[in-house]
Amino acid sequence: MRGAIAVSAQLSDIEFVQGEDKLTLYQFHTGTAKHYFCSTCGIYTHHQRRSNPSQFGVNVACIAGVSPFDFHEVQVMDGVSHPSDSATGPRVAGILRFEPT
Repeated sequence: MRGAIAVSAQLSDIEFVQGEDKLTLYQFHTGTAKHYFCSTCGIYTHHQRRSNPSQFGVNVACIAGVSPFDFHEVQVMDGVSHPSDSATGPRVAGILRFEPT
């Protein structure tokens, strides 16, 4: 479980400003999705989606000026049901809420 909030972006809309040479690729199961991690610190940065290979899922914590705490509510998927494997698509396991004190 990577525990990251991922947002979607078209492959053509992403520009790597620095550090692309530090990325490590990991593929599993069908080998369609391409998951990238920083080879220095291990953080998940982004992945090319299996459900839509023309999109990246991007870890918002890796975007300058964006914080996971900027999102009041985030749907948490069960991590098992994948849109490409099931007619019902992904299942929401719950809602993660951030309430500043």
